[in-house]
Amino acid sequence: MSIEFPVKEQYTMADLLDLMVALRSPQGCPWDREQTHESIRSNFLEETHEAIEAINNRDVAGLREELGDVLMQVTLHTQIATEEGEFTFDDVVDEVCRKLIVRHPHVFGDAVAGDAAAVLKTWDAVKRSTKGKEGESATQADLLRSVPRSLPALMRAAKVQGRARRVGFDWPEVSGALAALDSEVEEFKTAVASGNAQEIEEELGDLLFSAVNVSRFVDTDAEQALTVSTDKFIARFDKVEALAKERGLDMTKMSIDELDKLWCEAKALTV
Repeated sequence: MSIEFPVKEQYTMADLLDLMVALRSPQGCPWDREQTHESIRSNFLEETHEAIEAINNRDVAGLREELGDVLMQVTLHTQIATEEGEFTFDDVVDEVCRKLIVRHPHVFGDAVAGDAAAVLKTWDAVKRSTKGKEGESATQADLLRSVPRSLPALMRAAKVQGRARRVGFDWPEVSGALAALDSEVEEFKTAVASGNAQEIEEELGDLLFSAVNVSRFVDTDAEQALTVSTDKFIARFDKVEALAKERGLDMTKMSIDELDKLWCEAKALTV
């Protein structure tokens, strides 16, 4: 027995919530009924990345579609929570509305914030006052810890550094960050020479963290920069493979010097 759902010219948020109830009902979809917060968390991440991909590609139609998929994930999680008696969609909406009002005292209160930097300081101050233990304000370190560890590592590093910067914990200019990067390169070389795996991992992490720090000073998104470089590597590798094939060469049997020569040719052709 199928579920009847009205055909409309324009559906609303209420319709989406009703759809999710129907999909999770005994007469609904077996797959949807089986899902838990844990089973679909990777789906949430995937849909978010697809939305980001649409933004990167300036694909307006694609962004509209992918934001719908993200919203679907939100409604599915809230329906699961509603069934478990944990919270409802209205609770989610209520909480985010209250948060936005409280954290914008320069809009809905008497505070003054003349630019974006001042807004962020106000946001952090309010966040510290609401995120701490009962009767206490959260520390700045608490705000750094609150950056999700599940974020891509470069993105998390940049966000942590940005929050530290808001209280003045940062180099005054890029030269300081560059000097720190040079220092980390030398420390990493020393670690590699030592052959100590734990030390190598630690120093490589410090090196990457310092590289992200430099990226902030030159207004470059480290995550995006690495994505572009990875795409560039793939394109050049593809050209190397094509050149080798044209010349009847087997890449697996070529020396690193021979491959490097092909790489230089590919680099010249794909710039």
